[in-house]
Amino acid sequence: MDKIAAAFEQFDNHNKTDPNTFDWGGISYPREYFFALKLYEWVIKLEPGADEELLLASRSQHIGRWEIPRESYPEGREAYLKWRGGLAKHHAQIATNILQQLGYNQPELDRVEQIILKKRIKADADVQTMENALCLVFLEFQYEDFYPKHDDDKVVNILKKTLLKMDAHGHRFALALPYSPHGLSLVKKALVLLN
Repeated sequence: MDKIAAAFEQFDNHNKTDPNTFDWGGISYPREYFFALKLYEWVIKLEPGADEELLLASRSQHIGRWEIPRESYPEGREAYLKWRGGLAKHHAQIATNILQQLGYNQPELDRVEQIILKKRIKADADVQTMENALCLVFLEFQYEDFYPKHDDDKVVNILKKTLLKMDAHGHRFALALPYSPHGLSLVKKALVLLN
């Protein structure tokens, strides 16, 4: 087994221990395992020539996410941002430990960490591809369940923030997803607000 296949197997095995589940197409999956596979697939769709470090980062972007629950931090935006930052470091550390054991060198480890931590978004093409892919996973697999639970103005505001993280390449894929008519109308409203 080559190194990248071994890395994927170890990332997947870790994520398969997620006690939370996600149901899709009549099948129940360990949540972070499902989303890691879908993120990886989106990265390949967005960037067919993606290098090894980007592929590794995509498969481990949220590895072990359930291990630091949101409830372990206080309520409020500041605490939420600290939680997100702590999670990103946690993901990067797990990925680094696995990749070190498989013989990846320090520049490769550093590059995977940079992408997982989303350093230099908008300036780093691989980080931008990752951000596009993360947003597309939300739009494809979570958005249609999410938006009916909130009022339209709140949803449009969240969509605007999501779409702002993306670039024009990501927007093209976002507009091609199979939304419900109302879901699509909210996406289009959010896009108008970007101009």
